[in-house]
Amino acid sequence: MKSMAEALEIIGKGVEEILVPAEFAEKLKLTRPLRVKAGFDPTAPDLHLGHAVLLNKLRQFQELGHEVIFLIGDFTGMIGDPTGKSVTRPPLTRDDVIENARTYEAQIYKILDPAKTLVMFNSSWMGEMKSADLIQLAARQTVARMLERDDFHKRYHGGQPIAIHEFLYPLIQGYDSVALRADVELGGTDQKFNMLMGRELQKQYGQPPQVVITMPILEGLDGVQKMSKSLGNYISINQQPEEMFGKLMSVSDELMWRYFELLSFETPATLAKWRREIVEGANPRDVKFRLALELVGRFHNAEAAHKAHEAFIARFQRGAIPDEMEEITLTAPGDGYPIANLLKDAGLVSSTSEALRMIDQGAVRMDGARVDDRGLLLAGKFRAILQVGKRRFARVTVM
Repeated sequence: MKSMAEALEIIGKGVEEILVPAEFAEKLKLTRPLRVKAGFDPTAPDLHLGHAVLLNKLRQFQELGHEVIFLIGDFTGMIGDPTGKSVTRPPLTRDDVIENARTYEAQIYKILDPAKTLVMFNSSWMGEMKSADLIQLAARQTVARMLERDDFHKRYHGGQPIAIHEFLYPLIQGYDSVALRADVELGGTDQKFNMLMGRELQKQYGQPPQVVITMPILEGLDGVQKMSKSLGNYISINQQPEEMFGKLMSVSDELMWRYFELLSFETPATLAKWRREIVEGANPRDVKFRLALELVGRFHNAEAAHKAHEAFIARFQRGAIPDEMEEITLTAPGDGYPIANLLKDAGLVSSTSEALRMIDQGAVRMDGARVDDRGLLLAGKFRAILQVGKRRFARVTVM
């Protein structure tokens, strides 16, 4: 059994903010396990390393003896989270949400302990709520309060439309905490408003308010925007070991430390030691190997991680791929970057027709993984190592 100080240190590692610290300390003194909630909208079938930041923290709560509630927002997913959006998101269909939710249940146990995880769907209570009940819930907050949220505020003053249903999203997320009688809610820093809404609603419903713990947002492979499948800058926790290993090795030396901080279980003392080694002349690539081995081992197994490591060395260090290669920065087209155009613009082929021919021959790789889809369209900003044939390479950043 961990002491209060040890528990606070473990939970506090990598956390952006705890609201309110004194309340959290008091909750840890309770003689029962805390109900710790984190919600995930099933907007895409794959969870990625950005989600793993939250899942890792949930696992730490489990190891301290607390009850974790993995809440699948199948009801809120049909609204679409407006957080950070400058336009109204198109809602998903019920079929889309259910299909994506099924994949989540299988993936989360790569991190969470199945015996200590309660999987819930917020349609369980929202689907039973009558229209009159929803109106009563909406009456508990004002439009002025909603417009305090940064993204709503910007859209309102920028003349961008805000649909009425978008105001319901934070209310429903907040009501989830009421329905679950949550003691603690975890989420990214972009979810702070929604989670604080949960505290307010719990008070109004006569419940002790939950403690809100915000986690930093993990940047994607581009090192700029948050990791997102829609932006193409993500690493799925379901990706094959070699592909995952290659993508982790493609992150910049600076971004590597961010990934260590938010995803690794290594101690701060160990990370400080590795930083000193690099200052003293160690190759950052060798430290990055440790990151890739740890994460691939966690989401697959140690044997798969070592095989991916060996395959990477065979390609990148035994003369197959040079340590040094040309660095190229390109501007992302608004509608996505076709792979053939990307190879041409990077100077790796003379024409898009040559690019398509090389793809058909199996001679194109991206972050070590072979590209088989000649119609591949890469969205958003990203960073990748491109290879054509045995001797043409480029490290490309698309901004």
